[in-house]
Amino acid sequence: MSEANESMADVEEIKRFNKSYQDVRREIGKVIVGQETVIEELLIALFAGGHCLVVGVPGLAKTLLISTVAKALELKFSRIQFTPDLMPSDITGTEILEEETGTGKRAFKFVRGPVFANDIRADDITRTPPKPQAALLQAMQEHEVTAGGETFKLELPFFVLATQNPIEQEGTYPLPEAQLDRFMFHINVDYPSESEELEIVETTTSRPPEIPSVVIQSEDILRIQRLVKTVPISSHVMNYAIRLVRATRDGTVKEVQDYVSWGAGPRAGQHLVLGAKVRAIMHGRPTPSCDDIRKIAAPVLRHRIVTNFNADADGVATDEIIENLLGAIEE
Repeated sequence: MSEANESMADVEEIKRFNKSYQDVRREIGKVIVGQETVIEELLIALFAGGHCLVVGVPGLAKTLLISTVAKALELKFSRIQFTPDLMPSDITGTEILEEETGTGKRAFKFVRGPVFANDIRADDITRTPPKPQAALLQAMQEHEVTAGGETFKLELPFFVLATQNPIEQEGTYPLPEAQLDRFMFHINVDYPSESEELEIVETTTSRPPEIPSVVIQSEDILRIQRLVKTVPISSHVMNYAIRLVRATRDGTVKEVQDYVSWGAGPRAGQHLVLGAKVRAIMHGRPTPSCDDIRKIAAPVLRHRIVTNFNADADGVATDEIIENLLGAIEE
């Protein structure tokens, strides 16, 4: 195939993806009221092959949103409730001794755990000790599980959404920064507006819940993830993303000097570029702009910037530092 034909094929793929994205948003909108930014960020991470840490207080429909996305995309959904007594084998699976009927021969058989799905909801990930956390994060990074000396590949696409309750701190085990860095996005789920809350209460108390139709299948998601890697990006947009990441640690911005102990590493730059590519083709554009970088800067950077005591004393939040960075770093 010639370059011109390949380019035309990519344009057609982008158009098809844009239509599919609009269909997905429509199906999710049948069930979920509002949360437009959260939905877009979840889908960006999914189509980029990343994972999300979703932070919000109980009752904001996080589970409903994740299961609805799984239904609209025909993904196998699995939910893991993280508790203080959870064991790594409760996530990955365990070996059991099985006896064959008739022969009486015994052999170990691996029973797969809930991690063997496409869309994993890791509920309250900070309520379990480091070992179970590490078992999930290993699967996220390597897309495989090792048990009894044998390696089992996870089915792709593989998408983890770990939730965290920001108001529950007693008896929790916060994720170390190195493990937080494995998540592409840190997404904050806020309370709905008054009109949205009215609509939520009205629809959930007066009629049966809607069931979203399947719009995209697993093989379509894998094809989109491959397409994302081929999307071109101009050098000035790439440079803007890298300068933004480096500004979180080089002290050129005053707020970083005053309030940041550790900044974001190279993985943040990778996720900024991949996320910007997905966002561009989501909206039918063949290449990302600096505006796409800015739109996803907060979810990419907020869990990768470690603030110091001065920030705590002055009440300066990470999002405020990111906002100042976006204002200071020019295109």
